[in-house]
Amino acid sequence: MGKRFALAYLVTLTVVMAVALSYGFIAGDFWADGGKLIDNPWGIVSLFDVYVGFLFFIGWIACRESCPLIILGWSVAILIGGNLVAGIYALITFSKSKGDAKIFFLGDIKKVKTERTKG
Repeated sequence: MGKRFALAYLVTLTVVMAVALSYGFIAGDFWADGGKLIDNPWGIVSLFDVYVGFLFFIGWIACRESCPLIILGWSVAILIGGNLVAGIYALITFSKSKGDAKIFFLGDIKKVKTERTKG
């Protein structure tokens, strides 16, 4: 995947999520509609699906970050802010990696090499 495509992909998905959330908060009633969601079995399944996805993403963050406070901060932010926050994290990470896939996915390569030599 090219750097431009990857950046466009991340930006597009993050913007789509921001627009969808904005629409929901403007057009809907979060508390009333959320109650209806909990009353529906597929609503519960959807919430599990979303939060398990958040936990997968948080696992990636935990693997690539070395500071527990950074991991905790992003984890709480994602659990509250959802995939919009996950998209922001991915965009920041992509920017810091300068498009290098190894750094994007694994974090600081120096850290990765050091951990490999220890274990």
